[in-house]
Amino acid sequence: MEIDLSQFSQVFFEESLEGLESMESELLKLDIAAPDPEAINTIFRAAHSIKGGSGTFGFNQVANYTHLLETLLDEIRDGRREMTSHHQDILLLSVDLLRNMLDAVMHQQTFDDPMLSDLEQKFAAELSQGESQEDETQREPETPEQTTWQISFKAGTDILRYGNDPLLMFNELGQCGELSVELLPQEIPDFTQYDPEACYLAWSLTLTTDQPLSRLKEAFEWVEDECDIDYQAQPKASEASEITTEKEIEATAESDIQASTQTTTPASVQPEKPASQTRPSVVSSKTQDAGSIRVSIEKIDLLINMVGELVITQAMLGQIGQQEEMTPESFITMKQGLEQLASHTRDLQESVMQIRMLPISFAFNRFPRLVRDIGQQLGKKVELILKGEDTELDKTVMEKIVDPMVHLVRNSLDHGLETPEVRRQKGKPETGTLTLNAFHQGGNIIIEIIDDGAGLNTQKILDKARAKGLVGSDEELSEEAIHQLIFKPGFSTAETVSDLSGRGVGMDVVLRNIHELNGTIELKSTQDKGSRFTIRLPLTLAILDGQLVRIGTHTYVVPLVAIHESLEVPAAHINRLSEEHEVIRLRDEYLPVLKVYEAFHHEADAKQIKDGLVMVVDANNDKVGLLVDELLSQQQVVIKSLEDNYSKVAGISGATILGDGTVALIIDIAGLVSLAGINSTQEHAA
Repeated sequence: MEIDLSQFSQVFFEESLEGLESMESELLKLDIAAPDPEAINTIFRAAHSIKGGSGTFGFNQVANYTHLLETLLDEIRDGRREMTSHHQDILLLSVDLLRNMLDAVMHQQTFDDPMLSDLEQKFAAELSQGESQEDETQREPETPEQTTWQISFKAGTDILRYGNDPLLMFNELGQCGELSVELLPQEIPDFTQYDPEACYLAWSLTLTTDQPLSRLKEAFEWVEDECDIDYQAQPKASEASEITTEKEIEATAESDIQASTQTTTPASVQPEKPASQTRPSVVSSKTQDAGSIRVSIEKIDLLINMVGELVITQAMLGQIGQQEEMTPESFITMKQGLEQLASHTRDLQESVMQIRMLPISFAFNRFPRLVRDIGQQLGKKVELILKGEDTELDKTVMEKIVDPMVHLVRNSLDHGLETPEVRRQKGKPETGTLTLNAFHQGGNIIIEIIDDGAGLNTQKILDKARAKGLVGSDEELSEEAIHQLIFKPGFSTAETVSDLSGRGVGMDVVLRNIHELNGTIELKSTQDKGSRFTIRLPLTLAILDGQLVRIGTHTYVVPLVAIHESLEVPAAHINRLSEEHEVIRLRDEYLPVLKVYEAFHHEADAKQIKDGLVMVVDANNDKVGLLVDELLSQQQVVIKSLEDNYSKVAGISGATILGDGTVALIIDIAGLVSLAGINSTQEHAA
């Protein structure tokens, strides 16, 4: 039976990418002057697992390259080579290269990057230097002549469950020379105890080859923890009486006995067991077409318990439904059952949502490398502080917030933190600090990007905005309003264009991406003290706390997190700016009002502001009023994507199904404001 390994490859990719993240993290934390042996072992084990897995799946390009990493790391952990900053640099570059190689393999593309040959040459140069200095007594005995090996291979019981096909291993071994395979007799369990997914077989392999023992071991290194493998070299006729074991050879070498006094051949050699090895798990091939989440057993157990409670409640209600006549006691029992059903449904919903939740450390872990590389590029000393790494949020939200966070971090490193010389002149420590912090607040997650750099130069921003025509020459703005100008499209204070900044593209995209997540971003900055960007996001994009509103005969949902207040506005507080635009005076500010019925082409009961309700909401860091006919109930709604089921609609972020079965559209406030063409600067007009 031939096993299709492609169904397990997705797990290999996931575990390999996790291994690369582990390698990168340990390399960044490594103290070159006194490297932690356990950290070196962790890096080595990650490279070893990637090499073994890629060899099993036939990804030879990945396997060959990771073999170079493994060789270098093995020499470092054995004390044969000292760790240097050069090693750290090429290993970090190797992490990037392997990510790209795995990505190419996943998408079945040919990988042809000049960086591969460049790094291979660097590794070859490093390893050749070590070979010239290596003590000959520490080398593994070589077998340059043809040697016949007798290999006993007893498969582990679970070998087939994890996609490790012995036939593939034998094929790889056969590439080393002339191979014959014999199935050995084994005891098979009784039919009643027989496990059809288990392996009870063992083989005797005879191989004639000129390859060293280390090459033979590579064919089985992915399964050597689970299988019993024994290597015996058949002696030549003249050497029959001089067989020694590999351990005896090593002892002989350590005792400085001259090799010329005896001719020895390894006979009974057990493969060296790696300290740790990761095995792929069985997973459906469908996961190749979609992302996956690893879920803890505790969360699964809780989910199963909730389903059990639902089944019990359903059985109770089913018994009531089978009664021929409903008694008063039956109505009381049914009411209690429905209350239990509602409670269990809420608990089940929360349990399912917890499955989608991941610690934000998955996003934070990419920033130590980013900060290190950009800091070196800019000649700045930076200490990165990570807080709240265990704070959980929805996987979908995390994936979409990473890019805005990357831009904000790059912005802080480029524009915020000063060079060591400038910081000394300001009386600051040479090393600046950049802090990423995450925590829960209400039903939201708060992410902060904080630096102790130069802060925003308010006057410079204002002058640049006036030069670009974003602000009138005589217009007065508050400091907070000036700071918000950096989010305008095309705005940049950089004097020159570089790889990091100066093109005026980025901060407006950050703002737009955060608004697409129904989130907000706040900026506080003090010159020469630093800046703080605060991102507020919903914990999940699957469920929304919303306010239902009526506009004519249509029901819409407005995200509750965006609503400040709702009020009736007297005619005296309404000012008309033009035929199409009106503003209301709310305390000490003027707010533009958007007539939703006009934007969506509905017939409404209230066509004038004084006749309806104005809902004050956040839109692009400004306040805007939405004119609606009536406020309905507040409720939690399940978001359905319009793009997946229909197409993108301007001003609408999704849809939901209400309790009565009708469909209600969810308003995208930022999109609606853009659709209506409202200029937020109108709030400054009176």
